[in-house]
Amino acid sequence: MFTPQEKQYIQDLAYQSISHYFANGSPLEAPESNPSENLYKPGACFVTLTINGELRGCIGHTIPTQPLYLDIVENAFASAFSDIRFPPLSFEEFKQTEIEVSVLTEPKLLSFSSSEDFLNQLRPNIDGVIIQKGDNGATYLPQVWEDLPDKEEFLSSLCEKAGLLSDEWKSEGMKVLVYQVEKV
Repeated sequence: MFTPQEKQYIQDLAYQSISHYFANGSPLEAPESNPSENLYKPGACFVTLTINGELRGCIGHTIPTQPLYLDIVENAFASAFSDIRFPPLSFEEFKQTEIEVSVLTEPKLLSFSSSEDFLNQLRPNIDGVIIQKGDNGATYLPQVWEDLPDKEEFLSSLCEKAGLLSDEWKSEGMKVLVYQVEKV
């Protein structure tokens, strides 16, 4: 989907979004230049920060609401400074931080007739999953399959993340969407 130059730009943009705050005390408004029309199109992404392989922040959007380059800037900043699971990233931590940007395809509604049918349609390591029931919802990127390769365990954990009972995925009324990502 993205050229090597675009991938490098995406990585640099996520890095700049965080480093700009350390240098200027304010979020990056918008980059000075953008080398590609692809990045001006509406897009959704998640930015994941890790230190020594451990999660340090992950924030994103599942639905495109703005140009992709702005989503990258916004989510990189939010992952570093607004992920409620972690204190704001320190400059010392930033020096050790790895940044991964996951650009999402448009989520598609998954239709299934039973919990068994639901399990059969899921594609580990390919599909990211969004679940919604009532006011509760959550998503896991496809990368989460690496830590939770069992489909039932994956879905139970996702339900708990959404504030639902762990076996809620087996009951009726669950809205499920799937998407794929390009990791940069």
